[in-house]
Amino acid sequence: MRITSIDIQDIRFPTSDEQHGSDAVHVDPDYSAAYVVIRTDGEHQGHGLAFTCGRGTEVICSAIRALSPMVVGRQLEEITSGFGAFWRSMAEESQLRWLGPQKGVIHMAMAAIINALWDLWARSQSKPLWKLLVDLEPSRIVDCIDFTWITDLLDPDQALAILESMADGRAEREQEMLENGYPAYTTSAGWLGYSDEKIRGLCEQGLAEGWRHFKFKVGQDLDDDRRRLAIARKVLGPDHVLMIDANQVWDVGQAIEWVGALAEFNPLWIEEPTSPDDVLGHATIARAIAPIGVATGEACQNRVIFKQLLQAEAISFCQVDACRLGGVNEVIAVMLMAASRGVPVCPHAGGVGLCEHVQHLSIFDYVAVSGTLENRVVEFVDHLHEHFEDPCVIRDGRYRAPLSPGYSIAMKPESLAEYAFPDGPIWVGRFQGSKS
Repeated sequence: MRITSIDIQDIRFPTSDEQHGSDAVHVDPDYSAAYVVIRTDGEHQGHGLAFTCGRGTEVICSAIRALSPMVVGRQLEEITSGFGAFWRSMAEESQLRWLGPQKGVIHMAMAAIINALWDLWARSQSKPLWKLLVDLEPSRIVDCIDFTWITDLLDPDQALAILESMADGRAEREQEMLENGYPAYTTSAGWLGYSDEKIRGLCEQGLAEGWRHFKFKVGQDLDDDRRRLAIARKVLGPDHVLMIDANQVWDVGQAIEWVGALAEFNPLWIEEPTSPDDVLGHATIARAIAPIGVATGEACQNRVIFKQLLQAEAISFCQVDACRLGGVNEVIAVMLMAASRGVPVCPHAGGVGLCEHVQHLSIFDYVAVSGTLENRVVEFVDHLHEHFEDPCVIRDGRYRAPLSPGYSIAMKPESLAEYAFPDGPIWVGRFQGSKS
């Protein structure tokens, strides 16, 4: 199967209209995607995306175009038979490397292409992505990983040993996922721009739907945070799990003080308390606020930052992002590093298409990498799933295992047409000056 072309679209949804996705930093997000379709000379095509918050999506689209010549004309089997080497060749392309290396816009563009290749591979095998990964031999999984810069924490032999140690019980864990699904938490009640009445109503609705874990945005005003969390705790009671998320807004000392002031609400974790690049700052916060955990990762630029966070014992929860890291290959590397240190992986999924991605990754993690659900829960936001051909399904606070072939990222043609920026019908005539 030869790759013939790559289609690239700038797709944006006006979620800022109702403050969906709002937090202490992203005050007016329009959930968006640099959307990729890999065309082939066969019956299958691959879909991928890089998630953004609106402005700048066109920059990632340009970066995808710059990377596309490395893929077009190649045979799919040629890529997948040496996926780790291919991944490294793309990440280390000599001229584009200057724009990274392996971080920022160029890395997110690469993630869109890499994830589309995995979608294409899974479709060609008539398997959902998680099942493709579960069925691969451990040695084949290891061959997908670029171990450059991380062998002081995890080398290929150690990675292989972790995967091989999970052989016993794998079939039972897979069946458990098919029957019960993977535990999730909801952020849909906790956006910072929501009114008190809306928070209260969404918490009540969440309880009725079977949710046990709820996350709330914090960080703009301490009195507001205390009021909003008091509302949530009153509705949820003491037995449901509450998490808080500051989206990088604080300095280290401020984070320690603010979390201390919110400790009475018994949060499981504080997410992104400071700069995603500040490994030592996270470690300082983690020591100061224990037993409240520190969670981070959605804006961590590559596996090296995760390596350092784990080595410094700076995080209690590892929050990989399917589209910030360099696609499935690098996510697996981080999962294995986390497993080597006994840190649970709880992927970030606050954005268009991210829930569809991470359900596959977490099921693979449970079945083939960690073998446990202890302290593991995956984010869910109830926005924009109607635009996907194979949307994620939540029941009783759990992701149901997807069964359709692929990575669940293909968007409906009518949605692509309507929300294309700037010429789609939803955008014509609005925001042209301020959101270009």
